[in-house]
Amino acid sequence: MDDIDSAILEHLQRDARITNRDLARALGIAPSTCLERVRALRNRGVLTGYHATVDLAALNRRVQALVFLQIRPLSREVIESIKSYVAGLPEVLSVYVVAGGDDLVAHVAVQDVEQLHSMLMDRFSPRREVVTFRSSIIFQHVSEPVVSPLDDV
Repeated sequence: MDDIDSAILEHLQRDARITNRDLARALGIAPSTCLERVRALRNRGVLTGYHATVDLAALNRRVQALVFLQIRPLSREVIESIKSYVAGLPEVLSVYVVAGGDDLVAHVAVQDVEQLHSMLMDRFSPRREVVTFRSSIIFQHVSEPVVSPLDDV
C-alpha cells in the first residue's frame, strides 16, 4: 500500500461514483494507471465493494439501538446459528460477535420504541439460546467515512 493506493481509497470512500478519469486527474496519474491500481486493490481484497449511504429516517427507521445478547451454551455451532438468525432479521443492520460480558451485538433500526420493544420480545425472548439481552438507544451516530491505513509501529 503506497501513497497512491491510499489516495485512491480516500477518494473512492468519499465518492464511489467518481469516474476513473476524474479520479486519475485528482491523483495526477494516467487514467490507465488509475484503472490498473483500482483493479489491483479489488483483486487484493482491499476494496470489497461500493455502497450507497441512505437516510434511515427516510426509510421509516427513526430509532436505532444496540442490542447486546448473551448466548448459552457457548459453542461455535450455537454462535453461528444465532448470528445467522439475527443477521437475517429485517430490523438488523449489522451483527458483531464480541468478547467480554456479551457474545453478540446487533445494530438495529426500527420505526419507533414500540417496534423495538416488540422486536426484542418477539424475536429474542423465545430463543432458548439467548440467556439475556439488553438494549441501548442510539441518540447520535458519528462515523468516519474515510478509513486510512495505519502506519506500522
